[in-house]
Amino acid sequence: MRFWETKTLAEMTTEQWESLCDGCGQCCLHKLEDEDTGELAFTSVCCDLIDLDTCRCTRYSERCTLVPECLDLKQHDFAEYNWLPATCAYRLLTDGKPLPEWHPLITGNPDSVKQAGASISSYATKESQVDDLEDYIIEWLMPPS
Repeated sequence: MRFWETKTLAEMTTEQWESLCDGCGQCCLHKLEDEDTGELAFTSVCCDLIDLDTCRCTRYSERCTLVPECLDLKQHDFAEYNWLPATCAYRLLTDGKPLPEWHPLITGNPDSVKQAGASISSYATKESQVDDLEDYIIEWLMPPS
């Protein structure tokens, strides 16, 4: 059995926890929340700290200090992960679902995320290059209601 099939997120070591991240970068896309309905909308705009080739944070260990809006998932209740992309390992495991077939832990290949089209590298724009986030809402990446 693989560790993610036998351990809860809370039981995982730091190394196991970190390996769950597939490097898609979708969690680093800016989201907009409708004040009336609470509905979330994803945009194609990402944090300036993201390296769009690797979809990894260039300042990961200090990201929450440099970007106060950045969340450290380990500091939040797993039940709050509904804002994460539907393919996110943390969300999937919290919901009792398996990892996607293209996840690097399954394929052994970190490029499998890009090959599956799950990476933001082909469409994201850095926040410093954008004036109005509403112009960058992407309907096809909307989280389930």
